[in-house]
Amino acid sequence: MFFQRLDEYRDAGLLVLRIGIGIMFMLHGYPKLTGGAETWHALGGALSGVGVTVAPTFLGFMAAISEFCGGLLLVAGLLTRPACFFLLSTMAVAITMHLSNGDPFRIYSHALEAGILFFSLLLIGPGKYSLDEKLFKRKDYSNVWKPSLKLFK
Repeated sequence: MFFQRLDEYRDAGLLVLRIGIGIMFMLHGYPKLTGGAETWHALGGALSGVGVTVAPTFLGFMAAISEFCGGLLLVAGLLTRPACFFLLSTMAVAITMHLSNGDPFRIYSHALEAGILFFSLLLIGPGKYSLDEKLFKRKDYSNVWKPSLKLFK
C-alpha cells in the first residue's frame, strides 16, 4: 500500500538519480578533462589492451568529454538518451579493458554498475523534470506504437 503510493514520485526519483549520478560523473571526468594531452594519452592508451592503438590522445579526450559533459547533460536532463548512450559506450570500453587485463570484479564493478544504470536511463528516459521534456515533448501520442503488456497482467 505505502510503496504503491510512491509511484506518484517516479519523476522526482528520476530527477534525483540524474542529478546525483550526473554530478558524480562530472567530478569523475573533470580531472581527466583538465589533465591535458598527457592524461588523455594515458587514458586512451589503456585501450591498447583491447587492441585499439590508433589515436590514443583523441580517444582519451573523448572518454573525458563523455564523462564530464555526459554528467552535465544528465543533471540538466538535456539530450539524456544520447548522453546515456555515450556514457554506456565509455563504460563498456572500461569493462572490456578491465576484463582483458584480468582485473578482479572489485576493480571493474563500478564501470559495470554505471553501465547498467546508463542502459536503464536510456530505456526509461529523463522524466518530466527535465529540459528534454520541456523542449522535445511529443504533443500527440495517438500514433505512437505501444507494445501490449498482457503477459505481465
